[in-house]
Amino acid sequence: MKNNETLLLKLGEVVLKGQNRRAFEDRLTANVKRRLKGLGSFQIYIRQSTIYVEPVSESCDMDAAWTACGQVFGVVSVARAVPCEKTVEAIVETAKEYLSEAFALARSFKVESKRADKNFPMNSIQISQAVGGDLAEAFPRVAVDVHNPDLTVFVEIREKYAYVHAPAIPGAGGLPVGMGGHAISLLSGGLDSPVSSWMMARRGVELEMVHFVSPPYTSQQAQDKVLELARLLTAWCGRLRVHIVPFTEIQEEIRRNCPEEFFTLIMRRFMMRISETIAKRAGAKALITGESLGQVASQTMAALGVTEDGITLPVLRPLIGMDKVEIIHMAQRIGTYETSILPYEDCCTVFTPRHPATQPRAEDVRAAEAALDVEKLIAKSLEGEQWVWVKP
Repeated sequence: MKNNETLLLKLGEVVLKGQNRRAFEDRLTANVKRRLKGLGSFQIYIRQSTIYVEPVSESCDMDAAWTACGQVFGVVSVARAVPCEKTVEAIVETAKEYLSEAFALARSFKVESKRADKNFPMNSIQISQAVGGDLAEAFPRVAVDVHNPDLTVFVEIREKYAYVHAPAIPGAGGLPVGMGGHAISLLSGGLDSPVSSWMMARRGVELEMVHFVSPPYTSQQAQDKVLELARLLTAWCGRLRVHIVPFTEIQEEIRRNCPEEFFTLIMRRFMMRISETIAKRAGAKALITGESLGQVASQTMAALGVTEDGITLPVLRPLIGMDKVEIIHMAQRIGTYETSILPYEDCCTVFTPRHPATQPRAEDVRAAEAALDVEKLIAKSLEGEQWVWVKP
C-alpha cells in the first residue's frame, strides 16, 4: 500500500434516480464490497455521490482493487487518491510526495479543484491558484499550462479530508447489477452473445446463461470455450450460473422431419421455448440474444418474428442496430474477443441449411414444426440440463 492511498469511485446515472437513489446507491456499494472480497480488508462507504474505498491493512492489493472497481457497473470513474488535512500546506506537501514521479515526467501542469465541503474558506479557483503557485515553486522546471497540460493535479475538498490525485480512469458506467431485473441470456461461443450479455448487465440486469450443446457434433472444447466466456464476463457481472442443455436429439429430429430451409428457424424456436421455461423457473423476466438485424438469414425482421412466435417473455436484443465491426470493437473492449474467435463450433452451426428462408411466414414454419412432438422433445432436453457456477 502506497502513501495511504484511497480509491474514489464517482457515481454516474445513479445520481439521477430521485427518490429511488438510495436503493441504487446501496446496491452499488454492496456490489463493490462483493467485488473486492478476497483482495484485502477495506472500509467502503458512500458520501456526496462518491464511494470511498479505504484500505485498513498493508495486505490490501490496491492494484487489483483499482482494476476491479473500474469494472463495476454504476461507477463512471475511479481515482487513486491520497487523503490529507484540509489546508493548502498539507495539500501541497501531499501532491509533492504522491505525484513526484508524474512531475518528473511532465513539462507542464495545472491544478483543478473541487470544493464539496462548502464550509472550506476558499473557493475552487482560489484553491487551484494557491496550490498551483506553491507547486510551481517546488517544481520550477515544470511550466504552468491551464489549457493543455501534461499533468493535471486534482484536489478535492471533501467532508473529512482533502484528496489529491492524478486523472481518474473511466469506469464501466451504467447501472448497478441487480437493479434492472433478472434475465436469461442465450450464450453461444461467438462474438455476439457475450457482448449482448455485457450490454444488458450494464443496464443493471442480473444474468443467468443458457448454452446448448450437441455432442458428438460439438466438442468439449466448444463447451469449455463458452464457460471461459462466462468467466470473462464475471469480471463485470459477478458470478454466473450457466445452464448447459443437451440439444442433439432436437436437431436430429428437425433434420429428419422438417424442410431444410426452416432448419435454423425451428432450432431457434426450440431454443427460445427451452430458455423461457428455464427463465420462468428461475424467476427471470426476459430473454437476451445477440441477434443483429440482417446479419444472417435467421435475423431478418420476418425471421426474428417467427423465432419468438409462441413465447410470452420479452426478448431483449441490445445489438439489433449494430454492425459486425462495432460488435468486434466492443468484444475487444470487454475482453471476450480472443476467446470468441477460437475455432470451436457451437450447435448453431450444426445442420446449417444451404438455402435458408429469409422471409418466412409463421404459419408455414408452424406447419413444418407440426411433424415434431415439441413438448416431449423439450421435456427430454430439460431432463439432461446441468448447472455450472462460474466465478471471477
